[in-house]
Amino acid sequence: MEFDPNDEHQAFPGMINGGIIGTLLDCHGNWTAAMALMDQSGESEPPCTVTASYSIKLRRPTPHGMKLLVKGEVISIDGDRASIRMELTADGKVCATGEGLFVAVKEGHPAYHRWE
Repeated sequence: MEFDPNDEHQAFPGMINGGIIGTLLDCHGNWTAAMALMDQSGESEPPCTVTASYSIKLRRPTPHGMKLLVKGEVISIDGDRASIRMELTADGKVCATGEGLFVAVKEGHPAYHRWE
């Protein structure tokens, strides 16, 4: 995923806010998990997934004024759960990394198909 930050995403002039970075990693990890669970199940649409846990490491200041690249990689899948590794880079440099556990939820869960 590519993200082009706006001025309001800065913590201070020239640097992106850590909360924005965490949100980008969480969201992209969640979608990586949903797509991986869909592929594994053979379904035609991704399941609705939620974040069970995630952690991030801010490795270096993330600069404003350039596109950010966020990648997700499946570590493991166990039934309705996917463990995902995430990475955010700017200008080819790793600025943040993270890992998360994302779980598919069923009808009746408050987040079930929240984007419809």
